[in-house]
Amino acid sequence: MEIVKIPRMSKMEYDQLINEGYVSRIAFKGGKYPYVAPFLYLFDGKFMYFLSTRYGKKIRYFRRDPHVSVEIEEYSRDFSSYKFVVLSGRLVGVEEANEKKTILEKFVSLIKDKNLSKNIMVALGHSPEEAIETIKMSERILIWKLVGVKEIIGLKSGREQSN
Repeated sequence: MEIVKIPRMSKMEYDQLINEGYVSRIAFKGGKYPYVAPFLYLFDGKFMYFLSTRYGKKIRYFRRDPHVSVEIEEYSRDFSSYKFVVLSGRLVGVEEANEKKTILEKFVSLIKDKNLSKNIMVALGHSPEEAIETIKMSERILIWKLVGVKEIIGLKSGREQSN
């Protein structure tokens, strides 16, 4: 029996997947095993940005080695169609005040535009009763940017419908 390989996505297809999504998984080099965690992200057409709390295993692993793999996926409930992209690169902290302000404003807009539950605030170290705009001034949140992307692998089901 012949092995059937999953078809690759074109750059346009994986850029569209990245643009349309907002939740990713980041794999850090952990101890004995990799450490994978979900992150809210946005893509500005050039860079992907991620919100992170300032605590947890991810901080320790990031400080030890900022090289990561980022995965974004979309699939139908029955897996009749699916697509995913994995980007391998390095995370850097965003520290420049204007860039930080711009990115945080974009995250607030993303949360509102996608009509995300206020429970997202808990994932960002805040109470769900706090206003979403609180994250613009939060000292509890880090912003990471994916840079130095060395590899992008985008795969999709063979029965993908075109829009």
